[in-house]
Amino acid sequence: MATGLLLSGTIAALLTSVLPAQHQPSGGFEDPPPDKIVIKVATVNGSGCPQGTAAVAVSEDNTAFTVTYSDYLAQAGGDSPPTAFRKNCQLNLLVHVPQGFTYAVASADYRGFAALQDGALGTQRASYYFQGSPNTEYRTHPFEGPLDDNWQATDSTDWAQLVWAPCGVQRNFNINTELRVSAGTSDPAEVSFMTMDSTDGDISTVYHLAWKECPES
Repeated sequence: MATGLLLSGTIAALLTSVLPAQHQPSGGFEDPPPDKIVIKVATVNGSGCPQGTAAVAVSEDNTAFTVTYSDYLAQAGGDSPPTAFRKNCQLNLLVHVPQGFTYAVASADYRGFAALQDGALGTQRASYYFQGSPNTEYRTHPFEGPLDDNWQATDSTDWAQLVWAPCGVQRNFNINTELRVSAGTSDPAEVSFMTMDSTDGDISTVYHLAWKECPES
């Protein structure tokens, strides 16, 4: 992906096929501000998102953004390369919000497909943190074979545990996702794999934003 890709809510029509129905905010969440947010991709790095295979778009109501991938697969067993068992993608995002507001990622939805042989293991993991902040949130979802089906995982954070972007300061937001597959006790000649993808062949990951007003200085 070229550095500096800039997308806003004006492209919401393009998201119809990849954005599921919006989650209603939990009690205590502020209404999202009326102005558009803009997300600028600073860097996209990782074995699960080679250059040109990831994109970010923002929903029309500013409550979510979607990251799509086209080459994110981890596998083990058979003639799989030794490094194929783990794939990751590190997103480094600049999120511009209207003055007087701050934000946090309240939940994230991940979808994919898994073909795990009997005895094989898979893991989807993600971490979330703001640049310069000591607080990092981790979420892990294990899967066990036999499994030959779509999978879905949701990371959610209680209101009191949200890590907010500092008010009045521009800090990059980092999301590091990971897929791991282990042959475990399965037949080593059989391949097991996991992808993050939707029915149209693209990975769709939706991050739902929570908002609050910054205190007046």
